This record gives sequence, C-alpha cells and structure tokens, in this order.
Amino acid sequence: MPYVCETIEPTKTAMIVVDMQNDFVAEGALLQSTQAAAMVPKLADTLDFCREKGIRVLYTAHVHRRDGCDMGLYDDLYSPVAERASLIDETEGTEIFPQLAPKPGEHVIKKHRYSGFFATDLDLILREWGIETVIISGTTTENCCHATARDAMFRNYKVAFLSDATGTFDYPDTGYGAMAAEDVHQATLRILAFSTAHVMTVEEFKKLVAPATA
Repeated sequence: MPYVCETIEPTKTAMIVVDMQNDFVAEGALLQSTQAAAMVPKLADTLDFCREKGIRVLYTAHVHRRDGCDMGLYDDLYSPVAERASLIDETEGTEIFPQLAPKPGEHVIKKHRYSGFFATDLDLILREWGIETVIISGTTTENCCHATARDAMFRNYKVAFLSDATGTFDYPDTGYGAMAAEDVHQATLRILAFSTAHVMTVEEFKKLVAPATA
C-alpha cells in the first residue's frame, strides 16, 4: 500500500514551491498555467501557514541562459523557450509571481530541467536542515512538480503532494489526442498517490502538522 504521512513535524519539513514564476503564472504569459494562476491565493495562504508553524519554505525557478548553453532539448519542446521569449534567466519572467514572493532568508533554487534536484544544490540544503519530509506545490503538476516529487522520493524523503495547490495547462493534440488541464492534473495525482507520494489537500495537510513543542 502507498505510504502515509501520519504527522508532519515542522522542524523536519520543507515546503518546495515549484516554478511559480511570472512566465508560468502571470496573465498573458506564453507558458501560463491557468490552474496555477487560479490557485495563487490558496498557495499564498498555505505559505503563511507554513511560516507560522516553522516549516521552511524554498522555491525553484526554471531558467536558461540566453546563449542556450544549458538548454538541452527544451528548444525542441517549447517554442517560447526556443525563441528566447520565456524562461530566460535574470528577466522579469523568471521571477517568482509577486503574491508568492519569497520572504527574507528564503532561497530560490535555479534549475534547468523539470526536477528541482537535477544539477542543483537542493538536496544539499535539505540535508543540512535535517529535512525528512517535503511538501510539493506549484506548477506544472505532471512535469516539474511530478519530477521533483519523484526525485525527492528517490532520495528517501517522504513526499506530501498538494492536490489543490498544484496545477497545469491544457495539452494540445500531438498525435494522441488533446487533454484538458484537469484531466492531466487528476491523472498525475492518481499516479503519484500510488507510486510516489501522499497526495492531500491543503486542509488535510494543515491538520497533519504537529503542534509546536516547548
């Protein structure tokens, strides 16, 4: 049976906010996830809750250098990236969406692939903090959130995946039929719940957080 996070100990838990950048969230962004944009208020409230409870918050940001030296196959996958119109490091588009902006002392991990663990120091930071459980929020459910959750599990972190604080976008037909964002989201949650994470709502997560000890 899939594992369950019976309690969440704040001092051993980190909230990872995956790629809630202007290029994915802001109105009119070429790579906008409408689901991610819609859940910004809920996620902002959740981050405040984490801070109040002593759960560390950190962010990932998917970025690429303008010369393409870290691009890999993303030029082939996403035309806005190939045209250098999205996800270019040190541009406004790669900054965290203002309503979710990091507080002083909270780190933003720059990454070049879907997973927040790939070729970054995320694992080093989590181990330095003594983290045992990670909470996954952000966008997109099936790519960057999913990949980060999987890599966390591979590294023996327990993963709580927030079903209503993650989101994605509608998929076009690439030869196998189009897929609505909600269908992509729900399919990914079902896969993760069986193979990778304890999938839960924000309210369920809040109820699992252990009270602070004196």
